[in-house]
Amino acid sequence: MADQAPLSLDYSYLLPEVTPEEIASWQPHVQLAHEQLVKRTGQGADFLGWLEPAAIMPAEQLAAITATAARLREEAEVMVVIGIGGSYLGARTVIEALGAPGEMPVLYAGHTLSADYTAHLLQVLEQKRFCINVVSKSGTTTEPAIAFRLLRDLLIRKVGKEKARELIVATTDPEKGALRGGVKKEGYTSFPIPANVGGRYSVFTAVGMLPIAFAGIDVQAMLDGATACAEGCASPELKANPAYVYAVVRNLLYRKGKTIELLAFFEPRLHYLAEWWKQLYGESEGKSLMGLFPASVEFTTDLHSMGQWIQQGQRTIFETFIDIAGGMPSVTIPTDPENADGLNFIAGKSVDEVNRRAFEGTALAHRDGGVPSMNLTLPELSPKSLGSLLYFFERACGMSGYLLGVNPFNQPGVESYKKNMFALMNKPGFEAQAAEVAAAVQDRQGKHTVMF
Repeated sequence: MADQAPLSLDYSYLLPEVTPEEIASWQPHVQLAHEQLVKRTGQGADFLGWLEPAAIMPAEQLAAITATAARLREEAEVMVVIGIGGSYLGARTVIEALGAPGEMPVLYAGHTLSADYTAHLLQVLEQKRFCINVVSKSGTTTEPAIAFRLLRDLLIRKVGKEKARELIVATTDPEKGALRGGVKKEGYTSFPIPANVGGRYSVFTAVGMLPIAFAGIDVQAMLDGATACAEGCASPELKANPAYVYAVVRNLLYRKGKTIELLAFFEPRLHYLAEWWKQLYGESEGKSLMGLFPASVEFTTDLHSMGQWIQQGQRTIFETFIDIAGGMPSVTIPTDPENADGLNFIAGKSVDEVNRRAFEGTALAHRDGGVPSMNLTLPELSPKSLGSLLYFFERACGMSGYLLGVNPFNQPGVESYKKNMFALMNKPGFEAQAAEVAAAVQDRQGKHTVMF
């Protein structure tokens, strides 16, 4: 499949809600937003380092990352990636999609405050030879910082302080922050998080590349796919740029009352792609009381739970399907002489063929039920095609945010819960808010409770 395009976008099932003529009419808006992106003149221009994948990951840095991953694989059974949001979701997306089923070369911490999850992870690691990749620009984000304290303590108890230093890699700000201070003090191997790249756009930096390389996945092929997509999406012309078409369609449908986008797929390996995509679009566009709500469904499983709502519920949704055209294992359905289950009509066919007919039938049924959709097709699930897809979504997100009129590269709203949490836990510097927040919680909680 080397001669096939890394991906393609089919929007035939948008009709009648969105026509090709409507899409084309947005060309002037796209031209303006494109110039803001490439000339770095739009909102959030300081965070556009991801636009050029080849530039953000120089060959010498990639070589250092792959060498470090190889060294760590010789000494550890598993790597624990400590990070939250974009600090781990990109890597997990790729590892879950391309790693060997059932194998867990990479585990995750610092993305939750669940005591149960943390205790179980510590129990598992007691029996493992493990290394740590702590990912944080500041080193003070609450969830990863707590996890790093716990896992560093466990690692030191298992192998000693000197050896632990060799098994800890920090991916952090190149110059400042608490974690950078720890690197200088302890001598950890470290890689930079570029100052001009936000977390949710960071999968092609060391943030994603080190864990992915540790998992044995071809990171150069991923970058090749991203670079190919960047080159393919370089034109401002809608007729030549599927990422910009996707961005325009999202905005058109939003203005027509479709407020929820469902990312739908028929391959369970893409579960964390959906989680990464939800952060990318939710954090980038959910501002000023605007933005599509990004949700996901995993078919055919969710056809037996969410299928009814999608088919006949409120018509506030549209779907974006991810289709894997080839490269799946061949599993043939056998003949049963008794045919008690009535399935001999598909005997001799592959499971993948049945899955494909399910996809085609679902897309058609949903379209007939009033749910417009687009179809993003990859030739196969490979490092190159997945790299291309991830970059496609990043490029489309930048364009979509500009078309919506928001800054797609900041996230001012995520600090609100932190301020309340810090006040409730008496963090230094939050003394003035502590009493007020505690009183608000006391006033609101438990006043209207129904029990049995």
